[in-house]
Amino acid sequence: MLDRRQILAITALLAAPGRGFATTMSRITAYGFTFNGLDRKPILLAEHAGRPIIVVNTASLCGYTPQYTGLQDLWTRYRERGLFMVGVPSNDFGGQEPGGVTEIEKTAHGDYHVTFPLSEKAAVKGPDAHPFYRWAALERPLETPRWNFHKYLVGRNGGLKAGFTSAMEPTDPRIIAAIETELAAA
Repeated sequence: MLDRRQILAITALLAAPGRGFATTMSRITAYGFTFNGLDRKPILLAEHAGRPIIVVNTASLCGYTPQYTGLQDLWTRYRERGLFMVGVPSNDFGGQEPGGVTEIEKTAHGDYHVTFPLSEKAAVKGPDAHPFYRWAALERPLETPRWNFHKYLVGRNGGLKAGFTSAMEPTDPRIIAAIETELAAA
């Protein structure tokens, strides 16, 4: 029978760089996730590997809904430099996204002139949360969405670089600095 020290030594050996299981396992990144688009086309984050990505849960009837304007500003300003963005309509907070595709499009496209991709409505919290949001909650458990318009920044390596609260405007200097840092990373 192995004692505790032998088990720890074997575990350390297997986890050492260049040895054992550690070299065959890879870390899950955001690029492993897909959203169903509002237009019924899949939004594969893998198609944007190597680029920073903003993922934001949205709602049409929220006090933060005017943030669509700032999100569109970011999209317009940074997409040619490599930023990708996806809005994820969700009814999880206050029932503020009760409608379907038509109502979501009216708000996002009609009222706020959003041109960045939107997914179909999805849960962002709880056991039925979209897999991206379940992964994000494991990666950054202290930065999970607590309301609509929570913004995640995925870095060029596919890891979560930051989470920004609903109250933080999309054009806040901290968000802009984080995006520009990722765009400048090689």
